[in-house]
Amino acid sequence: MDVLMKVVQVILALSILIVFHELGHFSFAKLFGIRVDKFFLFFDVGGVKLLSTKSGWFSKLFPRLKDSETEYGIGWLPLGGYCKICGMIDESMDLETMAHDPQPWEFRTKPAWQRLLVMAGGVLFNFIFAIFVYSGILAIWGESYLSNADNQIYVNELAYDMGFRSGDRILKLDDYVPENFGMLQADLARRDVHKVTLLRGADTVEIYIDQSRIPEILNTPDMFDVAVPFVIDTIPETSPNFGSALQRGDRITSVCGEPIRFVQDSREVLSAHPGETVPAQVVRGTDTLEMQLQVDTSGRAQIYAQIPGLMTREYNAVTAIPAGVKMTFSTIGGYLSDLRMVATPSTGAYKSVGSFIAIGQVFPSAWDWYRFLTILALLSIMLGVMNLIPIPGLDGGHILFTLYEMVTGRKPGDRFLIVAQMIGMALLIGLMILAFGNDIGRLMH
Repeated sequence: MDVLMKVVQVILALSILIVFHELGHFSFAKLFGIRVDKFFLFFDVGGVKLLSTKSGWFSKLFPRLKDSETEYGIGWLPLGGYCKICGMIDESMDLETMAHDPQPWEFRTKPAWQRLLVMAGGVLFNFIFAIFVYSGILAIWGESYLSNADNQIYVNELAYDMGFRSGDRILKLDDYVPENFGMLQADLARRDVHKVTLLRGADTVEIYIDQSRIPEILNTPDMFDVAVPFVIDTIPETSPNFGSALQRGDRITSVCGEPIRFVQDSREVLSAHPGETVPAQVVRGTDTLEMQLQVDTSGRAQIYAQIPGLMTREYNAVTAIPAGVKMTFSTIGGYLSDLRMVATPSTGAYKSVGSFIAIGQVFPSAWDWYRFLTILALLSIMLGVMNLIPIPGLDGGHILFTLYEMVTGRKPGDRFLIVAQMIGMALLIGLMILAFGNDIGRLMH
C-alpha cells in the first residue's frame, strides 16, 4: 500500500508538471499565431494513445474538440510529454512537414524573438508554478526551520573522521554564516568549502576540508544530525513512562550509569534493555534525582525531547508572494550548484543522479499536502533548470541556436538541426540509462 501511494504521487506530480511545462510552449505559440498540432501528456510512441480528442468515445462526447486544429491526448509511455509545434524540428522528427514550403502559421516563419519566447515558455511556466506553490505553502503553513545558531551537531562516522565532534556548533563555512541547520551538509558540498570554523565548548576550532572527500559528503546521508539534549518535552499516553514522576523540563543525564549528553547517546543504552526498568539520573532545576525509567519491548523510552532553535516565520497572502519568489530563486541557485557538481566527475555527484524510482522514494508513504506541494515545487524547478541545459533535444538547445541566430543573423540549417536533435536525443537516452542504473544499484546495495 505504501508503494502504491508513492506511485500515485509520482504520477500525479509529474503529470501536473509536464502539462504546465508544455502549456508554456503552447501559450506563447498561440499568442504568436503558430499552429500547435498536438498537446500530449506522455508519449504516444507508435501512434498508440490512451486518450485522444480526435478519436474514440471522447470525440463523440466532445465533437467540437475533434474539429480543433490541436489534438489533445495522453500517450502510453510515461517518460514526459510534448507539444508538437508546426514547422519546428523537435523530438517528433516530423520531416514531412519540413519538406513543404514554409507557411505563415509555422514556427520556422516567425521572427527569432518570438521563437525564443516559445522555446523559453516551458521553463518560464515551471518557475512561475514554483513561485505560486511556494507562496501558497508559506501563506498556509509559514516557514519552519532549525536555526543553526541555536543547535549543535551530532556526527556520523564520516563527519567524525573529518574532524567534527558531537556537540560542536558550526559558526562559519569559509566566510559564509549558515542560518538553516538542515542545509549544513548541502552547503558544505555546494560552496566548495575549504575551512569550517566551529565552537567546541569554549574554544573556537578550525577544520580544513579535504576537497577529495566531496564525493563522500555528497553520497553519505546525515553527516550532521541535531544534537538534542535529553530535556523532556512531552510523554505520550502510549509511553510506558506516562504517569511517572518525570516532568517536562527534566534533563536525563545518565542511564544505567552511562552518561547521556544527547538523546542519541541514550539509544544504544536503552536498546540493550528492552522491556526492563533501568536506573536514570535526572536534573530538575538545581537538584539531581535518581529515578527509574521504563523501556518498552523495542528498546525505547518513548519520551519526546525539546528541540532547540525551531524557527517559524508566518506570512499572509500578500507577504507570501515575495517570500515565494525569494525561495524559488534560492532553490534554483542551489540546484544549479548541484548540476555543476554532477558535471564535474571528480566530485562523484553523478552517482546521485536518479530516475522516477529515486523521485518516488522522496514522497511520503501517506498523503501529506505540505510535503507533496513542497516536493512538487522543487520538481518544477528541477524540470525547468534541466530543460535550460544547452543540449539539442531540450529547450536549452533550441534557445541556444535561436540566440546564435539573433547574434549572428544566420539561421542554422534544417539538416544541422536534424542532426543536432538526433545527437541530443542520444545524450538524453544515455542520461536516462545512467539514472536508472544508479537507482537499480542503490536498490541492490
